[in-house]
Amino acid sequence: MALLGQASGGFTESSSALRILHVGVRNTVGQLSSSAFTQTNPPTNVAASTEASGLLDGVVRGVLSGSVAFADNTGDNTHGGVANAVAVLGVFINNAVGNAFENQPGVASNRGPYVSAQGTYANRLYETKGNLVVGAGATDLTYAVGASLCASINGYLTSSSNANVTDADVTIAGAVSKATALTVGILKIVPDSNSDELVYDQRI
Repeated sequence: MALLGQASGGFTESSSALRILHVGVRNTVGQLSSSAFTQTNPPTNVAASTEASGLLDGVVRGVLSGSVAFADNTGDNTHGGVANAVAVLGVFINNAVGNAFENQPGVASNRGPYVSAQGTYANRLYETKGNLVVGAGATDLTYAVGASLCASINGYLTSSSNANVTDADVTIAGAVSKATALTVGILKIVPDSNSDELVYDQRI
């Protein structure tokens, strides 16, 4: 069942993937890392990425609205995407680079606001493929109400049943155990033919 309510365009005409339903904290503490403006999308594994939202066209650079915000180990109180990631902080509200013909506050201020400290959100940016095996194709991911959502190797939300989740407490690169992945949220409403959003209660 999709989330109740109605909006022009079915909420799909926004340039932001993250839709705030009940906000926790809009956090702007810290600066964006340089890689937060330059990373490719998806940054690590194309085969595991999603095209569900139509937001991954391979052109937009930098961290995206709806992607996971990570603390950056390069110092200077920075945060960004998967490069130099050491811990999950929250989920980005906007694209860092911004969009053509729109205001670009991230570039102007070097701030990348993210939501932290709980809240309920709808997110159109998430993995639809996973469980990659060398020499084999990706399998379709299924989501279930009550499932834990974690950060994928691309820095997007994914099911905790996906083998391609990342450890939130170490660098995102390399193989990690699913048992060590931090729960970003608990899924409340699964995407279906009526809505392509993951609706979840955030846990960080």
